[in-house]
Amino acid sequence: MKNITHKLFFVVLLLMGTTIYAQESTETEPMDLEELEEVLLVGGGVIDLAEDRKTPVAVSTITGEEIQKKIGTQDITMTLANTPSIYVAGQSGAFGDTRIAVRGFDQSNTAFMLNGQPINGMEDGKMYWSNWSGMNDIANVVQIQRGLGASKLAISSVGGTVNFVMRSTSKQQGGFAYAGFANDNYLKTTFSYDTGENDNGWSTSMLLTHWQGDGYAEGTFGQGQTYFFSLGYKMNEKHNFNFLMTGAPQWHDQNFSKSIATYLDYGRKYNNNYGYYGDTYLTERRNFYHKPVFNLNWDFNISDKSNLSTVLYASTGNGGGTGGRGNRQRTEDGYIDYDAIYDQNAAVPAGAGVYFGSNDNYITRASMNMHNWLGAVSNYETKLSDNLSFNLGVDLRTYYGEHFRIVENFHGLSSWQENIRLRDQNNNHQTYGSFGTYKFVLATESMGANPWEATFNNFSQDQKIAYSNDERINYGGLFTQLEYVNDDFSAFFQGSVSKTMYQRWDHYQYADDSLIDGSSSQSTGEALPAGITDGVKSDKVDNFGFNAKAGVGFGVGENGQAYVNAGYYSRAPYFDNIYLNYTNQINPNTSNETIIGLEAGYVYEVPNFSARVDLYRTSWADRVTSSFYVDNDVVFYNISEGVSQLHQGVELTFFAKPQENVPYTLKGFLSLGDWIYEGDAISRLQDEDQNIISTETVDVDGGKVGDAAQFSAGLGLDVDLAERLSFDSDIRFYDELYANVGAVKENLELPSYHVVDMGLSFKMFVNDGTLDIRLNVNNVFDNVYISELRSAIAAGEGTGVLYDGIDTANQGYFGLGRTWNVGLRYNF
Repeated sequence: MKNITHKLFFVVLLLMGTTIYAQESTETEPMDLEELEEVLLVGGGVIDLAEDRKTPVAVSTITGEEIQKKIGTQDITMTLANTPSIYVAGQSGAFGDTRIAVRGFDQSNTAFMLNGQPINGMEDGKMYWSNWSGMNDIANVVQIQRGLGASKLAISSVGGTVNFVMRSTSKQQGGFAYAGFANDNYLKTTFSYDTGENDNGWSTSMLLTHWQGDGYAEGTFGQGQTYFFSLGYKMNEKHNFNFLMTGAPQWHDQNFSKSIATYLDYGRKYNNNYGYYGDTYLTERRNFYHKPVFNLNWDFNISDKSNLSTVLYASTGNGGGTGGRGNRQRTEDGYIDYDAIYDQNAAVPAGAGVYFGSNDNYITRASMNMHNWLGAVSNYETKLSDNLSFNLGVDLRTYYGEHFRIVENFHGLSSWQENIRLRDQNNNHQTYGSFGTYKFVLATESMGANPWEATFNNFSQDQKIAYSNDERINYGGLFTQLEYVNDDFSAFFQGSVSKTMYQRWDHYQYADDSLIDGSSSQSTGEALPAGITDGVKSDKVDNFGFNAKAGVGFGVGENGQAYVNAGYYSRAPYFDNIYLNYTNQINPNTSNETIIGLEAGYVYEVPNFSARVDLYRTSWADRVTSSFYVDNDVVFYNISEGVSQLHQGVELTFFAKPQENVPYTLKGFLSLGDWIYEGDAISRLQDEDQNIISTETVDVDGGKVGDAAQFSAGLGLDVDLAERLSFDSDIRFYDELYANVGAVKENLELPSYHVVDMGLSFKMFVNDGTLDIRLNVNNVFDNVYISELRSAIAAGEGTGVLYDGIDTANQGYFGLGRTWNVGLRYNF
């Protein structure tokens, strides 16, 4: 009853706001609600903003001004929190560890674009926001296109498409200096300068940032930098070039989910991933990464009717995450007892640690993810007539990734040995006598968990432990669009075809190409060399994919427009789903995932008010889902294959700017979803060492999709208190949120919750510049709520103790409590 009351409260408020403002006078100046702030943008022809196509899509746009005002110390994902069908969580209290879901689909199935280039991981589609912490400083616009979207590329836009438009080289000379302070000893400083465009058409922009903080939760310290450099050259009226380079090296300590009972015993900020050796702080879980991006845009204005826009890009990834390996020791309060670990390791003869059975020794390892990525996107556009436009383009990508583990800290040991059972080329473990065919790995070198060290380190193959494998992914796509537009009607068709090639190399599990069914002379039980430089390669796998989208838009009266869009995707599977159980064995059950999207909507706009309603239905077959949980310090992964899902719902947004003598604006959103699993699925449980624990077929029909709230609503208010003083507040309510446990038939619903954020802005004129002062307070009333669960233990089946109706044996995270930040920005 309480949840129903909350829902009705938000629905009534939204309807009241919509009704009142729709009847307001329209004497104020016209306001284009979808207008982006003025940005000098090269390469705009490949970015695919919603405004570039006349037939509407479900879209929300956040300007750079809004980002700078409200983001504070939060991840860039939080800029989308006040839009419908968006859920941002993963709030473990560590920097950059949030996640985002769109219409119930996780971020591996939402396309993220940076100035027209896809940035989802090519292996699995995942996004790690700590790698993109600099986006807060360099994004001019963030646009979320829910559902089919306006992109012409063959991308994974099942949930939607998020476009990040980076600042490009400015025509105007100027810059800014920024200092920010926040809870938990957070400090950030930024300096930015633009030379402006000279008489020869050259211009330069640069930005440098440093940040550091203790983190919201215990043991979640972090530190990083952002650098940005952009060089623009306008050769003439036909040719315009822009080169940019940006990166955000960082490290941050992490907090994993724990049982509610543990949080109740030790507090919501409790984290047991760290400890002390004497007085020295040490952590078992640290993420460190550096992913520089290089981007060259060329706009060629061929004629009044035709243009060509091309972007060439490159990126390299360097870093990973740490964890424990061996016999971990803990204090009575659950923290890692590094004093006991050093004492334990000191008793090992000659300091020669061994990972085999229950040996009393321990190291901190680093799981590394290194990659190089090259790509190009080019789009040709021409006007075939006054009403008809045509696009044709190409999307090319090549990716090489390396995955392995190394020793990060020996903790007093001098070496670390592991014994690896080898597989034959049929992927079977070979067994001879009591030992089998195996090889030794003996590591004597360690590397600190530092992004700069990872960037410039040459990793020796014979120092790698646990696993070592590489992959090559090549991708090629063609896309086209045809759109017809007149005064009251528009129609479009988009189509794309793509081919993806995959191949895997394993340096660890296989002896060499001759070890087949035990016939090799190496199958004698003798130790083999530690590493294989070239690796044993898998067969190549080629997959074709395509998508087709079409839609129409038509006017309804003087101020309204309606639209209907439909799309069909045949998406090639991700690399991680091609090869079975982290071997070279090809998964025979892998097939293209098929997605059918239907959507319709209505947009109403007058100068002081706009509102839109969007309806959607997305069906998805043959997909793969995953989730994870932690048990006794070991991370376990649930992976389900052959999953079918149905997501449908309705979304409402409005924005109102009243008459000039009423100095405030009001905005709101409402989304109601119904997201379920259908049929059966193959479920696989594995640990973080890539060992398969179990595999079974399960009935998931009718099960609720977790990971995101199926009902959400929000209201926002901006008030001008004085000429240069303003106040704003946002309230969000979430309900029908289920546990993130993958595809299951019986899921666990979390309690509903709401949060309130507030901010205050003041502008001062200082000499020839301005000083902007901003205060943000998030979760003003310090509301206590569970933002996500990674288990679905029914009441009474765990500890038997309930917290807000949830068994306290369940694992998850509480949302962040009250946080604050203050920023001072001097613009010159």
